[in-house]
Amino acid sequence: MELVSQNKCFGGTQSVFRHASELCGVEMTFGLYMPPQTRTRRVPLLWYLSGLTCTHENAMIKAGLQRYAAEHGLALLFPDTSPRGEGVADDQAYDLGQGAGFYVNATQQPWARHYRMYDYIVAELPNLLLGKLPLNGVNGITGHSMGGHGALTIAFRNPGLFRSVSAFAPIVNPTRSDWGRKQFSAYLGDDEANWGNYDACLLLSELGWRGDILIDQGAADQFLDQLQPEAMARLMAERRQAGVLRMQAGYDHSYYFVASFGEDHVRWHAERLNAA
Repeated sequence: MELVSQNKCFGGTQSVFRHASELCGVEMTFGLYMPPQTRTRRVPLLWYLSGLTCTHENAMIKAGLQRYAAEHGLALLFPDTSPRGEGVADDQAYDLGQGAGFYVNATQQPWARHYRMYDYIVAELPNLLLGKLPLNGVNGITGHSMGGHGALTIAFRNPGLFRSVSAFAPIVNPTRSDWGRKQFSAYLGDDEANWGNYDACLLLSELGWRGDILIDQGAADQFLDQLQPEAMARLMAERRQAGVLRMQAGYDHSYYFVASFGEDHVRWHAERLNAA
């Protein structure tokens, strides 16, 4: 881990690191906020997965989560959304390629060489941080849009790694959305039988979730047809899944929406992670 930058923030430190990723085959960058409580004890870690076109930096700068993380004694991790750099496959469209990894392990060329974002989040990053930082091994995960899709699918498949999960405007049913079908065809191939491991609705139906779920969705979101929150709401009701999906009147898809409800999410995770 090479330290790129470090700034004092709400009594803690906001750092940016880069490292050589064995899985992705390139240097990867992530942001890490350590709250002031780490001076005396180990703390839980809340992962934040960002959406399309974002880097590690967007939420780190715009979401305003550090203030609430400092109040509740949580560390924050902001991974990048894809591998990047010369030689990494890309596309002219904003929703495919660099900045649009969709948190999957690509199996199709030219993507398979570098696009291993699922394993990067689930295996490589946890192993990189293990033992190097004052973290207590208790993890929660959240994210926005494509990152909300990533947070839900990764948590549902890895309940031993993540104790709590929430999302802001997630893509909940990507196998039935243009934000999903296009990318899954490219990254995973045309056989839709291989897509189910990356669809939150399909995974919740198959695997369930032992805890409760918090989802916030802006009712004025310009991408509602892609996000399909009603599919998750119906499924949670049918399964009697503990949790809540809140439609927030007047809010769109922007970081103004994330920042408006960020305090709720950090506090919600803190209640579950600090009680572990």
